[in-house]
Amino acid sequence: MARLKDRQHALILRKEGKSYSQIKSSIGVSKGTLSYWLRDFPLPEERIRELRDWSQQRIERYRQTRLRTKEDRLNKIYFEQKRIIFPLSKRDLLIAGLFLYWGEGSKSKLPELEVANTDPAVPKFFIYWVTKFLKLEKSKIKAHLHLYNDMDVAKEINFWSSALDIPKTQFTKPYIKKNSSELINRGTFGHGTCTIRIGNARVGEKVQMGLKSIRDRFGP
Repeated sequence: MARLKDRQHALILRKEGKSYSQIKSSIGVSKGTLSYWLRDFPLPEERIRELRDWSQQRIERYRQTRLRTKEDRLNKIYFEQKRIIFPLSKRDLLIAGLFLYWGEGSKSKLPELEVANTDPAVPKFFIYWVTKFLKLEKSKIKAHLHLYNDMDVAKEINFWSSALDIPKTQFTKPYIKKNSSELINRGTFGHGTCTIRIGNARVGEKVQMGLKSIRDRFGP
């Protein structure tokens, strides 16, 4: 008797335009059973389209909710980390700069210093570090760009000059790669690569010996 009542209830819901999933959640039977009971009661195409659109909207609302939840979580972590990291002490700044150079800087040209990156924040921090901590005059810094043949050279020099706050006169002639930036720059900052060069031997020796002290401490 209970089974008959479930089938009658399923038929009523189907005639109201409910999907298998909606009926299943209402009366608690399997989709296989519903498929057998309702095989002679297909939904009109118009109703199927309505259900499909509603499902897509529900998925999008769920996706947006997840994105907001993730953004809220990351914002909370961001401000927690910011409170921990800043302000930087003189020692903090020294260590941060040395590890930046250890990871991103050229070691083959020491004591000359070179740091290259597509992210403007990296060379900008390096410039800040060598001028504020190592007391190098900003006018001694040279910038060199690696660009692609479909990029506007003047525009990119203006971009990097503004981003790094150094005059265009301190940029050397850029290297232009023959291939297009369309695929290579996808997912990057889209302005080529900027290399910051410093030819001061005394400054380079400080960095060189600082890195050696770290290697000696943690190396084999």
